[in-house]
Amino acid sequence: MLKIIVLGAAAGGGFPQWNCNCDVCRAARAGNGSAAVATQSSLAVSADGENWWLLNASPDVRQQINQTPTLHPRNGRRHSPIAGVLLTNADVDHIAGLLTLRESQPLSLYATERVLGVLEANSVFNVLNPEFVKRRPVTLGATTELLLPDGRSSGLAAEIFAVPGKVALYLEDESAGPGFGSVAEDTVGVRIAVPAEGREFYYIPGCAGCPPDLAARLDGSGLLFFDGTTWIDDEMQATGVGRKTGRRMGHMCMSGPKGSIAALSPLDIRRRIFVHINNTNPVHLTDSAERAAAEAAGWEIGYDGMEVEA
Repeated sequence: MLKIIVLGAAAGGGFPQWNCNCDVCRAARAGNGSAAVATQSSLAVSADGENWWLLNASPDVRQQINQTPTLHPRNGRRHSPIAGVLLTNADVDHIAGLLTLRESQPLSLYATERVLGVLEANSVFNVLNPEFVKRRPVTLGATTELLLPDGRSSGLAAEIFAVPGKVALYLEDESAGPGFGSVAEDTVGVRIAVPAEGREFYYIPGCAGCPPDLAARLDGSGLLFFDGTTWIDDEMQATGVGRKTGRRMGHMCMSGPKGSIAALSPLDIRRRIFVHINNTNPVHLTDSAERAAAEAAGWEIGYDGMEVEA
């Protein structure tokens, strides 16, 4: 059994974003049914339905837990079915929720050495008491068994692999050249598997391109959750809310000859779902032409509370 819950389908800032008055955010606030509000990017996954892992810890994690009964405490006065967290990068929308998980609850925290170093360098993350929260490094290209806080197997394994992207915005070093100091461990994709059952899926919430090695890896997969940040690369400029392109932010757009829909179209992927969708992206709107185009191309648009089995 491999159960997945989309806790948050939106990109950083959520949907609608608190200070955004673009057409898409206005539609969400209007409450006319054309758009469902969404919290920030995260999945929950379990091999047994009892112990759950968060793939990234969104700033909205408290809300996400409260609106997901599966993640509510069940046993005794203090309990959580959340066994741990696996991080795909050090972006604020993926690590800020760790600060909410600070109430001396046993957890396992997995990330690359690079991302763990970011947490180590910022003393605020010491609120995750090391007596309760074990920080465990993962290595690119290696398969790591995800262990419960008491050291027992969770039944899940994770393979971490580098994908095109960039270092988190607050860590950018303009003096380091076009890559702003990015290294391979800054942005990773994850293959989550239940080895005993031969079940698996891929989770890539941030990706700036699809080189041949990534395409070869994904070809033949049964389930993919993929970066759906923008519909067009210059979406922030076109909507009048910003100057950066999607690629400059470390994300490939959905549409066009260089977009993810075209790049992944030739691949044999049984089920493909967009997550990490920016507040400006019109695919949030159920009646938009962009939503219809994505669905016609075989994609589903992830939403908060979406439940999937692999």
